Amino acid sequence: MYQVRLPFPPPSPPVPPRARIVRLLAAATALAALADGSQLQADEWKSGIQWPRPPVVTPAAQPGGPPSDAIVLFDGQDLAAWEGGERWKIADGYATAHGGDIRTHEAFGDCQLHLEFAAPAEVKGQGQNRGNSGVYLMGRYEVQLLDSFENNTYFDGQCGAIYKQQPPMVNVCLPPGQWQTLEILFTAPRFAQDGQLVSPASVSVLHNGVALHHHVQLQGATAWHKPPTYEPHPDRLPLTLQFHDNPVRFRNIWIRPLAPLVGQPPTPAEPAPAVPTSDSPP
Repeated sequence: MYQVRLPFPPPSPPVPPRARIVRLLAAATALAALADGSQLQADEWKSGIQWPRPPVVTPAAQPGGPPSDAIVLFDGQDLAAWEGGERWKIADGYATAHGGDIRTHEAFGDCQLHLEFAAPAEVKGQGQNRGNSGVYLMGRYEVQLLDSFENNTYFDGQCGAIYKQQPPMVNVCLPPGQWQTLEILFTAPRFAQDGQLVSPASVSVLHNGVALHHHVQLQGATAWHKPPTYEPHPDRLPLTLQFHDNPVRFRNIWIRPLAPLVGQPPTPAEPAPAVPTSDSPP
């Protein structure tokens, strides 16, 4: 019998106690650095942009109420913020559409708009003749209001539609007479000095807390009788609520103009001085 001897490497020499202690201390220091974040912070990327401090806004005590920086357009008392508001009927904390459209005295561009509405409890008519109204952003971009509870009509004209351009993703209308919420985030179009369109308008809409549109780009102004087109206009224009011969009720209307924070870009780093070489002139 022959015995095969495998070429195992010789065993490592024992680590002296002092070296073992040094290694353990180094490992403990590394773990402590990871635990307190100092090692991670050393590798953190920073943009270098100097941002202004975001202003503090106090939210409403009740859901749906105006936050502290909102412009209240109707609080149940009067329609003084609206041109033509004297035509609408105010009672019991709500305004009923009557006698014509109303529009705000103040002009708005990018904004967050909140309102609550209710179609007439007594159902009269069908299709577009049932609880019809509309929110005209900048007086020309309409988000349709309609009693679309078990009421058939063309899809890009039902409640929450961007009128004649985009149907809502879902129908979340409540039965006639019940109060409903509408929340709109709107970005106004931008035009160059020569009137050319730089960027189209876009809108996100939540109806009764459910998303109907998410950053949908508008093809132009909405109209019943012609296709959408853009015409240059000011950066801010009044908001319009439509009277469409239906006594639609409104309450709790407020708006927040929107403007993103603008930071100061970082100062470019100065180039490092050139390192002289043996071939460099003296």
